[in-house]
Amino acid sequence: MALTASNPFPVGTLAPEFLLLDTVSNKTLSLQQLKGAKVTVIMFICNHCPFVIHVNSTLVDLANSYNSKDVSFIAISSNDVVNYPQDSPELMTQLAQKEKYPFPYLYDKNQEVAKAYNAACTPDFYVFNSELKSVYHGQLDDSRPGNDKPLTAKDLKKAIDLSVSGLKPIIDQKPSMGCGIKWK
Repeated sequence: MALTASNPFPVGTLAPEFLLLDTVSNKTLSLQQLKGAKVTVIMFICNHCPFVIHVNSTLVDLANSYNSKDVSFIAISSNDVVNYPQDSPELMTQLAQKEKYPFPYLYDKNQEVAKAYNAACTPDFYVFNSELKSVYHGQLDDSRPGNDKPLTAKDLKKAIDLSVSGLKPIIDQKPSMGCGIKWK
């Protein structure tokens, strides 16, 4: 596992549209169907990455805590499933059920969505306002597997809270760090 930082995604960038299979509902869903009234959080994750495994329960808690605040969470896996079969749609469904994901877990088979978002790693977090303009692209918090820092989700929470309140985005956005997306 090579430690990879997220790529730039400038504040104000419009969220690229997508139409992907949701491995939870087995329906093909679009960004327009899934977006939040106030905020949309898009997370590139996967099943096997230790960095994602480290934050899974926090992501579930976070999504549940914002459920009534017009904030939508969307998870996308873009990994090559030929070389990484543990990230297959069938196993995505099982993981989503096991972890009780309160958000869709979408499969980006052709990796086009990851490329459109300039995604580089898992986890990779994006926050968009009500107009689907980027207000944050960065880390959940400073916790990583083995660094003994507590999971707080402070950076992502701050970005969401500022956007829900209609305030200006965070200026200093630290990149996310994790496993590189497994490209075909």
